[in-house]
Amino acid sequence: METVQITPRPRRPRPKVVTLTDAAAARVKEIMARAEKPYAGLRVGVKNGGCAGSEYIIEYAETANPLDEVVEDHGVTILIEPKAVLFLIGAEIDYEVSRLSSKFVFRNPNETDACGCGESVTIQPAAEEQA
Repeated sequence: METVQITPRPRRPRPKVVTLTDAAAARVKEIMARAEKPYAGLRVGVKNGGCAGSEYIIEYAETANPLDEVVEDHGVTILIEPKAVLFLIGAEIDYEVSRLSSKFVFRNPNETDACGCGESVTIQPAAEEQA
């Protein structure tokens, strides 16, 4: 019996599921520096809710869960809930300041609709990449 040796092919780098703008990264770093205790990163997800069907979640993450997708961008650790990955592929998080408000804003290519108040969205899972 002949032994076949398989040499693994180097994998191409995967694109980041979510990215941050410079403004968003700076604001997250500022918020994390003032937090009452150290955190592992920023947890980002999607939950059912709102009139359009889904809402984005951003919160402190004390630890990374074993199945979290971990993204490092602009010196910020982003932990993405496994069930949210397909809904967030290609999304960019920005931080906008206007005269009356300041907020994190998602620019997500998977959004198909949003409610009038801007608090909820309709999101389709990312389509399978065509070769």
